[in-house]
Amino acid sequence: MFTRFILFFSILLIAVSSSSGQEGSSSPYSFLGIGAKGFRGTVENRSMGGLGMFSDSIHLNLKNPAAYADLELTAFTAGATSNSVELQTNSSSDDIDYFTFDYLAIGLPFNNFGVGFGVKPRSAVGYELEERTATRISRFEGRGGLNTVYFSAGFEPFENFRLGATANYNFGDLENKAVIFRDQVQYASREINFTDISGFSFETGVFYDLKLSEKLTLKTSGRYETGSSLNVNRRRELATIQLGQNETEVVVNQIEIEPAETEIELPELYAFGLGLGQERKWFVGLEYENYTAGDFSNLGFNFGTEVIQKKANVLRLGGFYIPRYNDPVSYFKRIVYRAGIRYEESGLEYKGEDINEFGISFGLGLPAGRVFTNANLGVEYFERGTTSNNLIQENFISVFLSFSFNDKWFIKSKYN
Repeated sequence: MFTRFILFFSILLIAVSSSSGQEGSSSPYSFLGIGAKGFRGTVENRSMGGLGMFSDSIHLNLKNPAAYADLELTAFTAGATSNSVELQTNSSSDDIDYFTFDYLAIGLPFNNFGVGFGVKPRSAVGYELEERTATRISRFEGRGGLNTVYFSAGFEPFENFRLGATANYNFGDLENKAVIFRDQVQYASREINFTDISGFSFETGVFYDLKLSEKLTLKTSGRYETGSSLNVNRRRELATIQLGQNETEVVVNQIEIEPAETEIELPELYAFGLGLGQERKWFVGLEYENYTAGDFSNLGFNFGTEVIQKKANVLRLGGFYIPRYNDPVSYFKRIVYRAGIRYEESGLEYKGEDINEFGISFGLGLPAGRVFTNANLGVEYFERGTTSNNLIQENFISVFLSFSFNDKWFIKSKYN
């Protein structure tokens, strides 16, 4: 067992390092605030419209810590996504493909108590924008994002009622660059903002199941995430530059602005879910989320009068169906078939337009033998933004895949 812990921690360290360097977004809207949303749930969650109100004995639910109380086997999981995006305006379109690492997590059961820890992205920044007028060309680039290392615990104080809590350490860095070329001016001006962000946030969750009949169970859930303050250390570089070969930026003169320390405020989250199902057969659930307005205005460089952060609402509907989970003959009858739909307000208003999302998803849970207990495959089509007011609409096709491994690590010895 000790060897397994060492192996997992080694993988976790590699995952933290790689996730810090990955380009987790290609969205022009990641220019605003701390970037686009990074973690959208496990593959199982996302295949059901992002539904986070279902838990079982072998899968990790990273959206509600109360789910750790349901674990019966040690569960290890990792997931990744391949994204194909069409960026569309009123007059043109462009296509971008990119790949992201989504999460790495482990859950450990102890009777009616379970714990888990891992790493997942919180936000992602990745954009290249250009704006042209008769007298000026402006170019904007950004990279980076926030990652979260977390520790969760869940327990069952009495039958069918589970509670859980999570402590998150959020950390990361953003780099935002603006270069402006003016007509009949020899040199261009450049501003680079380097922003380091870190701090803790906390979550709680609850599940309660009510047996309606021998087969039917009513499931309810609740989640709350604190609106925590994160520390911000911001450094600026101002320079005049000229372009060399292959548009290499050659610095003519540069000054550094004294670093500034400030804070940003993450939004509070309230979520409630209600669902109906038959154990190991089918489930349908509806979940509502409400976010208060976050405050990222202290970032300054990407929060002008055109940007408004406000309350947001999310509605999710999803579920799964298993023809026969223990069928001894047919592999296809043991497959978990998932589907979902969601409508999501981002809480971001830009140039008078709400930047919202609508998505529909499908997925499969595939029994995979001894090496991996199961593999989970999903696909989602969703739209974000609008072409109104000269903005950009993003049309995503995301294919996500995860592998899960289950084992019993803690076995009481029967012999001395």
